[in-house]
Amino acid sequence: MVNWIWLGMIALSVIFGAATGRVQQVTEAAFSGAQTGVTVCFGLISILVFWMGLMKIAEVSGIVRRLSLLMAPIVRWLFPDVPKDHPALGYILSNMSANLLGLGNAATPMGIRAMQELQKLNANPAVATPAMCTLLALNTASITIIPTTLIAVRMNFGSAHPADIIGPTLLATAISTGAAIVADRWYRRRERRVPPLTPPPASTAQAAPDKIPPHTVPPVSL
Repeated sequence: MVNWIWLGMIALSVIFGAATGRVQQVTEAAFSGAQTGVTVCFGLISILVFWMGLMKIAEVSGIVRRLSLLMAPIVRWLFPDVPKDHPALGYILSNMSANLLGLGNAATPMGIRAMQELQKLNANPAVATPAMCTLLALNTASITIIPTTLIAVRMNFGSAHPADIIGPTLLATAISTGAAIVADRWYRRRERRVPPLTPPPASTAQAAPDKIPPHTVPPVSL
């Protein structure tokens, strides 16, 4: 769906540019945007490498493991339907740790792996489980202590005080995370209150034997 949205935006830009006689401006804007994207990516490399190096040092020194042990009770409360020693919990902890440091690029692969592990516990692969919905909500509205990526972008564009967004970002993400947790708990309780589906009584099926549902096959006597 996202690919179709981008394709539609590009097609509309070209069509309107041709209709208004500004194809040259559209072309220049496209190349300028591509150049800016490459420049921003190169600017992000330094700070991302720095934080990834710190994460590796923290992992080797055992800080990540201690942080995981500290966050384990919170994760167990947020994901009560995931077994205690399941690999998904490790990926979830890594995803949350990366999001706390504002490393969205590092959190994404951990979130994908966590979703893959949660899918193995899914009895109905066509429907997301409550744990998968919880992970998606927390990953989207994760509290961020240090918005590393945003600070790097602001530095790349010459901001005089690129770290000034730490306070507002922490406040905004704390509110969004709280709202996500409240909504998740509410929907989980609502799901428990929904009565399970029960098959129709046997008397009803015997009362009208000639009305067979289209998805069933009548028994064949040999």
